[in-house]
Amino acid sequence: MHWSELIFGVIASIGLFIHSLEHFSAKLKDRAGNRIKASVNKFSSNRISGLILGIAATAIIQSSSAVISIVVSFVDSEVLSFANTLPIILGANIGTTLTAWLVSMDIAYLGIILVSIGFILGYFPGKMKFYSKPIFYLGLILFSLKLIGGTLEPLNTSETTKEFLMYASNPFLGVLLGMIISTITQSSSVTVGLAIILAGQGILDLNSAIGILVGANLGTTSTAFIAAIKLNQVAQKTALLNLLVNIFGVLIYLPLHKIYSEMIASIDASIAIQVAYAHLIFNVSLAILLLPFSKSVTKFVDSHFWKSSHSN
Repeated sequence: MHWSELIFGVIASIGLFIHSLEHFSAKLKDRAGNRIKASVNKFSSNRISGLILGIAATAIIQSSSAVISIVVSFVDSEVLSFANTLPIILGANIGTTLTAWLVSMDIAYLGIILVSIGFILGYFPGKMKFYSKPIFYLGLILFSLKLIGGTLEPLNTSETTKEFLMYASNPFLGVLLGMIISTITQSSSVTVGLAIILAGQGILDLNSAIGILVGANLGTTSTAFIAAIKLNQVAQKTALLNLLVNIFGVLIYLPLHKIYSEMIASIDASIAIQVAYAHLIFNVSLAILLLPFSKSVTKFVDSHFWKSSHSN
């Protein structure tokens, strides 16, 4: 395969994946916007229920960036108190790990079935048509993941690519690479999905893949900042809180990266499943560390950064 064909194939398949994620998220938000708002009001005051809300919303919408952007907008409109945002942010990070499991389990055939069902339901009236597009785009997400894997397969024989990606075995460079890719694509799901696919094809080793997924968490925080640019200071402070949480995660990971990689490597599974476990365990551990101190953390950010009369 010629390099230009490979490059455009990769761009097209990743573009299809991003397009599918965005539209799946948008269709669900259109259909469940009022329910999300009511759920935020009902569950955000309790740390555990706020965490579960973040997990559930992100697992359904398949975008932590979208959920956190919603949180930022809710803080701006005073639907949600800044003091209650951290559990939802931590839950969103956990919820986004579902994408990693979808990639690692290689269920592209299910994607073809869902695309077909969604397409057919679109011709029916009432509720069936109402849910046809979310089903269609969920199927397209799964199908595009398989397409990405197929277009990347020629890289198995490319020594140049392997030599370049070997630099990611350095934890600092791995985190930086994940952060850059996630910032460019505005999606940690894309970055983590690529890491799992490349690891499954033997192009990335486990240590490199883990560094990239940790960096992906950090890079995706840029979406919340974009969402908060024109909003009030409390909304901007929420975006900052999201960034600080993920910086904390990186600072915890870097000195412990060897121990963490060895622990994940001890899991008796394929490397793709191991990377999915690494993503899940990392985000769950971060939630366990920070959740008991959620009020203290938000109070610290509220008092040490710019003041706002809207914070609660």
